Amino acid sequence: MESDFFKNQPEGERLAILLPCYNEGKTIAQVVVNFRKTFPFARIFVYDFGSSDDTAAQARLAGARVVHCRRKGKGNVVRQMFADIDAEVYVMADGDGTYDHTAAPCLVAALITERVDMVVGKRHYHNKNGERFGHAAGNRLFNKIYNRLFGDDFTDIFSGYRAFTRRFVKSFPAESHGFEIETEMSVYASSLRLPVAEKAITYGERIEGSESKLSTIKEGIRIFLSMVMLLIEN
Repeated sequence: MESDFFKNQPEGERLAILLPCYNEGKTIAQVVVNFRKTFPFARIFVYDFGSSDDTAAQARLAGARVVHCRRKGKGNVVRQMFADIDAEVYVMADGDGTYDHTAAPCLVAALITERVDMVVGKRHYHNKNGERFGHAAGNRLFNKIYNRLFGDDFTDIFSGYRAFTRRFVKSFPAESHGFEIETEMSVYASSLRLPVAEKAITYGERIEGSESKLSTIKEGIRIFLSMVMLLIEN
């Protein structure tokens, strides 16, 4: 169901769907199709940062606007997306098909009705195999650390499924290079005491042959160092 906020709005004037992708050729087409069904009027952008497979071709065939990024790393891509795209409301999700597209209207509705600047999709794993053990333990640890350092605004700081206002997108500095970008978004909101919300979403499994790009130990170290630097800066 579309939010009342978008009824009778001109095509593409209000909502942008942002999908940063790296080697998601097996899933991205269905992700684009699903979001198109959910928000027929939205502009859908796939930002491809150096994929070696057919991610860009599949996204374009599915109807997305594809942008190729010179700099690799999710943080670099988010910085470019936020600078490039003008909209009133933004929804960001991954291109791996793990986020439920039918939850997007809930995130957008919360953004508008609760008058917040960011809504985070709090992940619920409907299948025990949906989250690797290392990721699960790391998520719990880092969320506890975050709550002690920055406050209790969030319980899932690593979720990549988020809705934003234009005010958030155009003011967010986006200094991170990689997967620590979600942590930076959360710290930014908590430090400035911006109005935020979390909404429970179902988080699915990757399809067979689709692999996570996240290295638990490597990215965990980078995220921890990022937290320390953000704490010092704020």
